Amino acid sequence: MEKMTDEERRDFLQAGTRTAKLATVRVDGRPHVAPVWFVLDGDDLVFTTMATAVKGRNLRRNPRVMLSVDEEAPPFAFVLIEGVARVSEAEPKELLKWTTQIAARYMGEGQAASFGQRNAVPEELLVRVTPDKMTAIKGVSE
Repeated sequence: MEKMTDEERRDFLQAGTRTAKLATVRVDGRPHVAPVWFVLDGDDLVFTTMATAVKGRNLRRNPRVMLSVDEEAPPFAFVLIEGVARVSEAEPKELLKWTTQIAARYMGEGQAASFGQRNAVPEELLVRVTPDKMTAIKGVSE
């Protein structure tokens, strides 16, 4: 088991269709975890969520988050990200740009436009997490 380099961490986070598991805090203090599709913008993780979703409501009230992205096959690896989410009701053009990029990663270029359009709706929030702390480990089972 060893730490990833910055380049390895970026490559790991951008590989394939890995989802991030987003941890937020409910109003009563209980944790809430949900998978999110994301893309990187520099070191920031960018994703969207409905304003009425549990995670959307939690993020607006308390923007402190933790995300976990892992490789579920040997030799196993993971990246943990702690940070504060910036949540916004983006302009339609800006929201469409990000929903289309996210859709391209998870649904492929052929379906990116339709999935991007489907998710670029007024109730959708744009979320950007700038990492305060990252832990990136590879070769867990080695």
